[in-house]
Amino acid sequence: MPLVLPPLTRRRALRSLLAALAVLGVLAWWLWPFGGSQPRGELTFSTGVRAGVYQRYGELLKQELARDMPGVNVRLETSEGSQQNLERVATGQADVTIATADAVAKYRLDGKAGAEHLRGVARLYDDYVQLVVPAGSPVHSTADLRGKRVAVGQPGSGVWLISERLLRAAKLDPATDVTAVPIGIDTMPAELQAGRIDAFFWSGGLPTTAVRELSERFDIRLVQLGDLVEALQGGGGSPAHYYRAAVMPQDAYALARNTSAVSTLAVPNLLVTTDRTGTELAERFTRTVIQSRDGIGHVVHAAQLVDLRTAIYTDPLELHQGARTYYRSVKP
Repeated sequence: MPLVLPPLTRRRALRSLLAALAVLGVLAWWLWPFGGSQPRGELTFSTGVRAGVYQRYGELLKQELARDMPGVNVRLETSEGSQQNLERVATGQADVTIATADAVAKYRLDGKAGAEHLRGVARLYDDYVQLVVPAGSPVHSTADLRGKRVAVGQPGSGVWLISERLLRAAKLDPATDVTAVPIGIDTMPAELQAGRIDAFFWSGGLPTTAVRELSERFDIRLVQLGDLVEALQGGGGSPAHYYRAAVMPQDAYALARNTSAVSTLAVPNLLVTTDRTGTELAERFTRTVIQSRDGIGHVVHAAQLVDLRTAIYTDPLELHQGARTYYRSVKP
């Protein structure tokens, strides 16, 4: 015989059910902070050379995005570096990238294709410029590179940009006073160890895995660059505005044969998209970038420096509206 509830009990049961549904609705809203449907489609992320920090950061961020936006297929595409990254995003060949602020400023200053469409998502971490030589090298300053074989990065990289500026600041002509070797961090360490180059420039987060691994199998030393900061900044032009004096701690590369911290210069990295990226997609993307900092930072130590308070400063780029919306939503 079916159980028949008295009217009062039925009303209480109905109220309890409605209350439970309300709680579930609030919980769903809390766990689904942006509302609306999930973005779907493909997103191309132009990263960097395979052994570089950009590529590793991109790999880890892709995993986080897969959890937060399962409807979006993130495709990573390696590149020569900042300059090629910007060209790809600005011209629609990619949707998101990382680039140094000086490279962004130069791209805009040169009026290259699509520069007016570039927008900032977040300021990430700073790249530290590194000049690496064998431990017994006679090179103790950039000026000592005269007549040497020097790896200066690939033509589409930010390393190429900054190494040329450093050489000129040291009164060296990159075309005649050194033998410039256009290779990236994926091959620089092996070439130095084999003696086919005398030094290489690199710009990346600390520590860069490829440099650290080189120091574990070959005696290296990092050369100070601090004596060139003033000359570099005094060179004029918008890109020079983004360099600052910095110091690499001695333990950044514990096995490098440096007896003290190394003076150098640093430049900010920016996460870049365009005004063609949808507002909701950019908002969700920004959320993942900020909330994944600690997880990614366990592997890419430089990512630990991503900070909500500084992420909004994407100069020289205007913040994307979607990123701006996210930052406003979490503002204390």
